[in-house]
Amino acid sequence: MRWRRDDGSALDPWIRTHEHLGAEILAAAPASQTMTGTVAEWEGWTGLALPESGDHVIPDGLNVLRTDRDANAGSYQEPDVRMRHR
Repeated sequence: MRWRRDDGSALDPWIRTHEHLGAEILAAAPASQTMTGTVAEWEGWTGLALPESGDHVIPDGLNVLRTDRDANAGSYQEPDVRMRHR
């Protein structure tokens, strides 16, 4: 939320769009959505091989996918930013 481009506008294109329309940032919701699945499901959904436990960058993700091979589980928590338009 605080990352800015050289011109002072928000780095994130959606935040930048809403700020351009007059919105202000109210708060962040770091875990707005949580999605879980098996490692095999995540490999199918992302098209990636996930051979090790840990954090993985996934296509179009706003956050990393965290996998645990021993538990055969993956979890992705997507953040959200609340903004108010005047």
